[in-house]
Amino acid sequence: MTDIAIVGAGPYGLSIAAHLAARGAAFRIFGRPLATWREHMPRGMLLKSDGFASSLSAPDPDHSLAAYCAARDIPYDDLTVPVRLDTFLDYGLDFQRRFVPMLEPRTVEWLEAAEGGYRLTLDDGQIVMARRVVLAVGITHFHQTPEALTALPAELSSHSSGHVDVCRFRGRDVTVIGAGSSAVDLALHLAEAGARTRLVARRSTIRFGSPPSDTPRSRWSRIRHPNSGLGPGLRSRLFSDAPDLFRRLPGRMRLEIVRRHLGPSSPWHLRDAFEARVETLTGHALVGALAASGRVRLNLASESTGATEVETDHVIAATGYRADLARLQFLAPELRRRIRTFGDAPVLSSGFESTAPGLHFVGNAAAVSFGPLMRFMFGADFAARRVSNRLVRAGR
Repeated sequence: MTDIAIVGAGPYGLSIAAHLAARGAAFRIFGRPLATWREHMPRGMLLKSDGFASSLSAPDPDHSLAAYCAARDIPYDDLTVPVRLDTFLDYGLDFQRRFVPMLEPRTVEWLEAAEGGYRLTLDDGQIVMARRVVLAVGITHFHQTPEALTALPAELSSHSSGHVDVCRFRGRDVTVIGAGSSAVDLALHLAEAGARTRLVARRSTIRFGSPPSDTPRSRWSRIRHPNSGLGPGLRSRLFSDAPDLFRRLPGRMRLEIVRRHLGPSSPWHLRDAFEARVETLTGHALVGALAASGRVRLNLASESTGATEVETDHVIAATGYRADLARLQFLAPELRRRIRTFGDAPVLSSGFESTAPGLHFVGNAAAVSFGPLMRFMFGADFAARRVSNRLVRAGR
C-alpha cells in the first residue's frame, strides 16, 4: 500500500515526484526514465522549445537545464542556442538520479478501482495498492494516424513516434505526411541518412520560426510580442501564464484553441537544410493509400493541380498526437466509464483530478482543461506545483 502512485517517468512524472519527495510525501513512481524521449525521438534532433523552457521542475534552485549546462561547460542560452536531444537526455537522467532516485523502472499494465483507492498491476506481476494515482503517461499512447494509412501493413507505413534511428531507410524512397516540427525534423534526418525523401502537407507552405535578432527589441515590440514558454505572442503568453483562466472558457472554445494554437511550425534553424534536401508537395491532401507490389501508392488531392499519385517505399505519418482516454488500454473499462470526458479528454478539476476521485491526469491528457501549456515541457512546473500541493494537502 502506498499513499500516491505516479505512472510515467517523463518530464511531468519526474517533476511531480521531485516536488513530492522534497515535501516528504509517501509515494511510488513507475516507468522508464524519459522513455518517450529516448525511444521515440530521432537521434540528433534539436528540441523545438527554447533553452529556458526545456527544464524539468524541482524545488532545488540548481535543477534547471541552464545550471546543468553551466556546470559542464555545455553551450547554452535561454533563446539563441538550440537544445540538442542528447544534451536534454543527459540532463533529464541526471535530474532523475538526483531528485527521483526512488524511481522503479517498471510498467503499469493494469489500473482499476479498488476499495479505498486503486489497484495497479505491474509488468512483473506485483500488485500495488494506492489511495491516489497520477497518470503522467506522455504522448505515445495518443499518436494520430490518418485513416487512409491504417489498413497498410507495418512494413509500408508507420508513425513518426516509432523512429529513433532512420538509417535503415538509406537508399529507399520515403514519404512523410505532415507539416509540423516533427515532420520537418524527421524528413531532414531521413535525407541526411541517405533516403530519397519527400514531405506531403495539406498546408500551402511549410512554416518556420524567425531567427533570433542581435538588435534589441523595442518596448512596443516586447509588449506586442512578449516571450513565453510557448513562444512569442500575446496569446501564447496568456495561455502560458493563465491556465486557470483557460479552464473557465467554454468547452468548444477550449477544444478549438488546443487544436489550432501553435499550428504546424518548425524551428528557424532547420529551414536552410530542409529546403535544400527535402522535396515538398504542399497544398496536397492525402485521400487514399494502396499497397501495390511491395510499395505504397498514395492518392493526393490539390485544389490547384487536381489529383496526384505518388509511389513510395514507405510512408510515415508525422501527424501529431491527440488525447483520447480510450487509447489508454491499461485502464480497466469500468474505471474508464467513471471518468467524465469532453472531446475524448478527461474533464479535470483545478487540481488535475478527474471525476474518478483520487485519479489525476497531467501532460497532454490535461490540455483540454488547462490549455496548450500542457502540451509542452514548460507546463511541467505548473502541473508539478499544483498537483503536489493538492496531494500533500489531501494526505493531511
